[in-house]
Amino acid sequence: MKWMKFRIKTITDAEDIIISTLYDIGLEGAQIEDKVPLTAAEKEQMFVDILPDGPEDDGIAYLSFFVEEKDDGSLEVNGEKTTVEEVLSKVKAELEELRFFMEIGEGSVSVDETEDIDWINNWKQYFHQFTIDDVLVIPSWEEVAQEDKDKMILHIDPGTAFGTGMHDTTQLCIRQLRKFITSETVLLDVGTGSGILAILALMFGAKKAIGTDLDPCAIEAVRENKEVNGIRPEDFELLIGNIITEKEIQDQVGYECYDIVVANILADVLVPLTPVIVHQLKKGGIYITSGIIDDKESVVVEAVKAAGLELLEVTYQGEWVSVTARKNS
Repeated sequence: MKWMKFRIKTITDAEDIIISTLYDIGLEGAQIEDKVPLTAAEKEQMFVDILPDGPEDDGIAYLSFFVEEKDDGSLEVNGEKTTVEEVLSKVKAELEELRFFMEIGEGSVSVDETEDIDWINNWKQYFHQFTIDDVLVIPSWEEVAQEDKDKMILHIDPGTAFGTGMHDTTQLCIRQLRKFITSETVLLDVGTGSGILAILALMFGAKKAIGTDLDPCAIEAVRENKEVNGIRPEDFELLIGNIITEKEIQDQVGYECYDIVVANILADVLVPLTPVIVHQLKKGGIYITSGIIDDKESVVVEAVKAAGLELLEVTYQGEWVSVTARKNS
């Protein structure tokens, strides 16, 4: 098996945004190369030790995405047959669009062929169990230690499509959810991905969860994660479609029937989402957002206020922001 490697030269500040943007066109599982020193938590997760005289951070980053090459030379992205040229064209177009909003550095793209590597299983050497407050997140190949048996346990494996809960934005949402969930909570998770937030909401005691996502890959990811975490199918329903633009999805989701709407999405998506999602919230309902890089905080806060919501709290972790608001009328 061979793979085509699409390697982008950018800057460290643009890593997360580019990864999220290219995920939307089907490029998943980015390999990041930069000189940013690892945090203590990252060292613990990866079981590595970085020498203090390592290379100085120069702000440059390389992001590599790998797509399987078929015997006939074609590629498959999002389940559809395509070519190297078509993928390269889409990547360049997305990068150029990002330039209108932010600095991405050089933004050049190189393409190389690489030999067979077991990308999925290679995650195992880096991903180990970790905690988010009192929640233990653990992959399938590790066992729960005796001293952790009494913790709330989320079973999830890393993959190429969706996150595992390690990202700051996910953890910001989790902590906000815990503040507002009750036994009567009906939750809507926009951009559910692997379903982590909806699954944890149910584990925290919520009554029911609905998730929406643009990517059909979410169907299998959510199914697997519900199964391994003992979530009943009827307690967490997934809809595929764009709730911002598709009236059919809005109708299926329903109006004024959610106690909490959570959206861990980029700020540029939260802005058009917010005036739409107001109609899904009950009066008194809570709107929890994240995926907001720190310099976009004011943009999301303004969108929340413009939609008639009351700003309740802004929380921070690393360079990321969560904005929580309430619908009062």
